[in-house]
Amino acid sequence: MKIAIAQLNPIIGDLLGNAQKILEAAQKATAKNTRLLLTPELSLCGYPPRDLLLNPSFVEAMGTTLQKLASDLPQNIAVLVGTVEKHLEAHNDGGKNLYNSMALLENGKVQQIFHKRLLPTYDVFDERRYFEPGLGANYFTLDGIDIGVTICEDLWNDEEFWGKRSYAVNPIADLAIIGVDLIINLSASPYSVGKSQFRERMLHHSVVRFQQPIIYTNQVGGNDDLIFDGNSFALNRKGELVCRACGFDVDLAFVDFDVEKRDLQPSSITPLPETEDAEIWQALVLGVRNYAQKCRFSKAVIGLSGGVDSALVATIATAALGKDNVLGLLMPSPYSSDHSISDAIALSQNLGIQTQTIPIGELMKSFDNALAGMFAGTEFGLAEENIQSRIRGNLLMAVANKFGYLLLSTGNKSEMAVGYCTLYGDMNGGLAVIADVPKTRVYSLCNWLNNQINLKELGKNNPKSIIPQNIITKAPSAELKPGQVDGDSLPPYDILDDILQRLIHNHQSAAQVVAAGHDVTVVNRVIQLVTRAEFKRRQAPPGLKITDRAFGTGWRMPIASNWLAHNTIPL
Repeated sequence: MKIAIAQLNPIIGDLLGNAQKILEAAQKATAKNTRLLLTPELSLCGYPPRDLLLNPSFVEAMGTTLQKLASDLPQNIAVLVGTVEKHLEAHNDGGKNLYNSMALLENGKVQQIFHKRLLPTYDVFDERRYFEPGLGANYFTLDGIDIGVTICEDLWNDEEFWGKRSYAVNPIADLAIIGVDLIINLSASPYSVGKSQFRERMLHHSVVRFQQPIIYTNQVGGNDDLIFDGNSFALNRKGELVCRACGFDVDLAFVDFDVEKRDLQPSSITPLPETEDAEIWQALVLGVRNYAQKCRFSKAVIGLSGGVDSALVATIATAALGKDNVLGLLMPSPYSSDHSISDAIALSQNLGIQTQTIPIGELMKSFDNALAGMFAGTEFGLAEENIQSRIRGNLLMAVANKFGYLLLSTGNKSEMAVGYCTLYGDMNGGLAVIADVPKTRVYSLCNWLNNQINLKELGKNNPKSIIPQNIITKAPSAELKPGQVDGDSLPPYDILDDILQRLIHNHQSAAQVVAAGHDVTVVNRVIQLVTRAEFKRRQAPPGLKITDRAFGTGWRMPIASNWLAHNTIPL
């Protein structure tokens, strides 16, 4: 039996467009004599649909579209489509109104419906808000082959692998007891660094444990802050990798199930990126490209400061949208160094993007004059510094509004964590491209980029560095006052990022961070900054998620809280 994996990139809520993508995949698969086509979780509406699911007309339209798709599909192929199904007994048992389901379509009809059993409520997930869990093991028989059906989270509860159970049941174990011939999983699993390799290790463990071959089908593409990496794959009964689809791109992969051997046969295996930087690069480019396309933007504007963060964002945007669709705005102040301007211009020339320059010195004087009376008798400080950032933010928003550009903000995760950013200034934007990228990783990505002399997305063809070396080597600075550098306000970024990793990702206490070798005064200061900056993060634009602890959808901290601030170490 030939099985096709349709690794699709849906648009949330575009029921007709998503159905057309499924139909086209089925037509291509049929041309290769495919018997079964797999599509990702909620492939008909796209994942995650969030509160669209609370709209009854949306749910009704999904049902109508599913029936129409069933009648349009080619004959002689069965297709699994991700959809929602009403929970008809919800008014009696107090459950949710919907199931997260997979529909088996064949011969013009919906033949069977399978419900997701494990509903995640951690990180970016909130499925119990909408769905009722399915209760029974899911499987169907096709041409004499018993095929077990699981949906995304159903795979993530192997107590031997995790050392614990997060749910009462293990759907894989239940299917093994039934004795199915093959297990399939239809997922929409968001990307984080290294997650593809982790999934393969996790499923290798389950396959070896239960002696069941498995096909894993994952969504691809960017939806808001989430990026889906694809990287669908298949493991045979021994746990050997026999197929892997592309990462960060749509794909239609094929794998054969040998009926006599009751096992999957070797097929094409697309290699994974060689380094984390290469992987992150592909994720961020895809995230920007899809965010712009799905929000109906064709061009982007970026404030170019001559610093490393804006250089990286400009490079990502150029790869995602093309050099003719990116505008860099230079806004020098009297405090801007000559090299900041020359570095920004050199970067723009390397990328081939257009720039415009708007000096802000006169605007700064206007603000100084307007505030002179109220600020009389006070010293120059943060308020005046931040006015410069807010002037730039206003100019960027004006350009974005006037010409219909997407404004990309350039702040990194280290800055967002400690509030080293200005509301209504450099935080302005429709998308925060590197808001989940620590400063040390920003430097790593820039150095990696400069070694990719033939990076196809940028059309590079020569050994010249993409990002001017001076941007990478000079001391980072906001340049809001004479001689300012980030080190005046923050610890060195390698120290800061390690502290933030321990606090934010590893949930370590102040005492544990200090025990790891960090200075107690620095740790206390960082904790205070992280706590104090929560109100800023709540007002930030959506940021592309590349880690398992990103600010945004999966970060649910109170603004008014004394917990972290009161859990510093007394000096």
